[in-house]
Amino acid sequence: MRFLNYLLTAASLLMLALPLAHAAEPLSSLGAAQFREDLAFIRKTIDTAHPDPGFSTDRAAVEAALERLGQDLPPVLSRDEAWWRLATLNPLFADAHFFIGYPDWRGEAKAWLAGGGVLFPIEVEIGPDGRLFVRSPERPRIISIDGVDAEQLVSTLLARIHGDTPAFRANLLAERWWFYYGKRFGAAQRYQVVLDEAGRRRTVQLPASRAIPRLLAEEADFASLYRLAIGKDGKAVLTVGSFSQPDPSPFLAFTRDAFARIRDAGVTELEIDVSRNGGGDDALWLDGLMPYLASRPYRTGSTYRARARAQEGAAAPVTDGEITTWRQPQPENPLRFGGKLSVRIGPATYSSAVLFANVMRDFGMARLIGAGGAARTTQSGGVRSFSLPHSGLPFYLPRFILDPPAGRVSRALLESAMP
Repeated sequence: MRFLNYLLTAASLLMLALPLAHAAEPLSSLGAAQFREDLAFIRKTIDTAHPDPGFSTDRAAVEAALERLGQDLPPVLSRDEAWWRLATLNPLFADAHFFIGYPDWRGEAKAWLAGGGVLFPIEVEIGPDGRLFVRSPERPRIISIDGVDAEQLVSTLLARIHGDTPAFRANLLAERWWFYYGKRFGAAQRYQVVLDEAGRRRTVQLPASRAIPRLLAEEADFASLYRLAIGKDGKAVLTVGSFSQPDPSPFLAFTRDAFARIRDAGVTELEIDVSRNGGGDDALWLDGLMPYLASRPYRTGSTYRARARAQEGAAAPVTDGEITTWRQPQPENPLRFGGKLSVRIGPATYSSAVLFANVMRDFGMARLIGAGGAARTTQSGGVRSFSLPHSGLPFYLPRFILDPPAGRVSRALLESAMP
């Protein structure tokens, strides 16, 4: 049980900075034989470290892709070229806790800007049909960038993005467009962008940006991640943008104050917004939200499959079991909210945020609203990170797979009861 408890409370934030197992000094370039050895390491690590690859992947398709990647290689590849090739595995893995990543992409972007570098200047959105839009109230469509069709750019980059579903991957690419676009096409000082604004096309010349991208700025700003808005109509929205905090104390103080304000304002209808919450540590929502929300006993999941850690190169045993820890509501809590409750989800809701939404839905404590269909209700977690032996690229895999409290429905996606 000690091992299981560790697994089920481990932080599993999307692309969380984790210590690398089998750490290697990365090469600035590697030969074809070394690239193939990285492929062999990927194949072996899937077999020995993942609890159930078939949970999200088609093993035959992954094996065929690994074979193709080892063919027709140039004599020498840069690390970025190796990453560009290996990242084509990510959509096949189809799990945002299972992918070939890029080391410290946040840190690299910040260092690049601090050193005088520039980034693509537009924050974007990607539609379900693959069309590219400017993220703004007017939402003009981007037709092309520097003469290249925008839908072609989206398709090229999406082929390297990780995540459960096309909707999840499109949202992730949009949030990090500046990074992926720059890695593939470089950073220009100016961009020629063709826009379609309400049926009228125009070409604009835009200087590159030296500003910290919105995603990175918001991640570093507590007030952007966590806020409470109370209306005069008895309704309130509590935005919880992440369950990842190195020190939980400020978050716990924030939620305690928020629910005191909710009580004092006489709020009758409360929305918890986790639509942009990529997850983190379950302890934040268990300790920071559920004492004020839970109206009945609950557990964080039902059944699980987990793989223990093993010595290097060895396959650890896989264990199946049931979550037997039930948590109790706190009806005596003077700040417990007793009104109408909803949880807003979105295409970025993931990991611990999905577990929170599962609990609220499956135990009838809240209805889910917003945009669903992006993440599975059954979630992997307890992420491990391996370093590929030659390229040094991080390879992320989960240690466990956890079914929602109501039980697994194969491939079921987290959906809202209303848009």
